Amino acid sequence: MNLDKIPTIKGATHPTKRLGRGEGSGHGKTSGKGHKGQKARSGGGIRIGFEGGQMPLYRKLPRRGFNNFNFKISFQLVNVGQLEKLEGTEVTRESLVAAGLIRDNSQGVKLLGDGELSKAYTVTVDKVSGSAKSKIEAAGGKVVEAAPATDASEEA
Repeated sequence: MNLDKIPTIKGATHPTKRLGRGEGSGHGKTSGKGHKGQKARSGGGIRIGFEGGQMPLYRKLPRRGFNNFNFKISFQLVNVGQLEKLEGTEVTRESLVAAGLIRDNSQGVKLLGDGELSKAYTVTVDKVSGSAKSKIEAAGGKVVEAAPATDASEEA
């Protein structure tokens, strides 16, 4: 069943509240805003976190630590046990995308050591954990750590 095919239950939808359409509508004159005050004005209201002029909590709390988010390198993670889903013994970025194990984006690929192997794989990814490397080599495979393509293209 699709969400657009769900029938509307009788009484579940209400007509929109039409404000400022005369006293007889029940929402005339002040249009449900009461009399005067900041919240009755056009564009009125206070911003989120405003505490009436008191120093707000988010400014009282200390800012701690360091966030290097501009230069963070994030990886898509693949476990050794998931390699069984691949056809063939060659593991590359393209084969992982084709198998649906990672997305085709700019992030790197890191192989982790959870799971067991039944065949010898030749793995070419950006990073490999120590346990994954030992499991692949124990199964008779080979690990090639490729530098991320984005770093080489920026320097050229």
